[in-house]
Amino acid sequence: MNKKVDFIDLGRIDYKKCWEYQDVLFSEILQTKSKNRKEDLVLPTKNHFIFCEHNHVYTIGKSGDKNNLLVSQGFLKSRNTKYYVTNRGGDITYHGPGQIVGYPILDLDNFFSDINKYLRLLEEVVIKTLYDYGVVGERSKGETGVWIDVGKKKSRKICAIGVKTSRWVTMHGFAFNVNTDLSYFNHIVPCGIANKSVTSLEKEINETVCIGEVKTKIKSHFVDLFKVS
Repeated sequence: MNKKVDFIDLGRIDYKKCWEYQDVLFSEILQTKSKNRKEDLVLPTKNHFIFCEHNHVYTIGKSGDKNNLLVSQGFLKSRNTKYYVTNRGGDITYHGPGQIVGYPILDLDNFFSDINKYLRLLEEVVIKTLYDYGVVGERSKGETGVWIDVGKKKSRKICAIGVKTSRWVTMHGFAFNVNTDLSYFNHIVPCGIANKSVTSLEKEINETVCIGEVKTKIKSHFVDLFKVS
C-alpha cells in the first residue's frame, strides 16, 4: 500500500477550475484500480492533498435543498459570486478568501476502508489545529464538521465537510474558516442547519491568522493521523 501523499498548494483558484483538476486526479486513481482488477496487477495508486482558497462561491451537494440559497442569481451576479451544484455530499456552503479548503484525493485502500473513520479523522485534523490556537473544536452528533460550544445556544460551525467517494477513492473535502468574511453566510442556510451560526478562527481569537501557518499545522496533523509515510 502506498501511504505517500503529494501535497499541492494551488493558492487562490476558481472553484470550477479546481473541481476539474480534482476530477483528473480522482479519475487517474480509479483508472489504475480498474486496470489492476482487470489485468490482475498491483500497480500502486497515488494519493494527493490539495490546499486552496476560492473566489466567492456557493456550492451545494447533490442531495442538498436548493431553497437554502436565500438570494437570487441576479444578486449573486451583482456580488461577483458564483453558484454550483456539485457531486459531493452535504448541503450548501460558502467558499471564499481567507478560508482554507482542503481536498484529499486518496485511495483509502492505502489507508483503511472506512468512510466514517475518514470523516472523523478529517474532523480531528481541524480539531487538533484549533487546539494549537487555544480553541476547543468539537463534533456535533449527526452533523458532520467541526463546531464550537456544542450543546449551547451559541453553538457555531467553523469547518464544513462534504466528500465524494467511489471504490474507496475520495474527492472534495473540508472548508475551514480562518479569516473568512462571515457576512457571505447570511445569504444561505449554512449546511442546511437553520438554528446555528458560523464562525472563524479569526473571530474566535480576535486576531487575524497567518494562512500559511495554519496550512502547515493542518498538514502536520493530517500526516500524523493518517500515518502518511
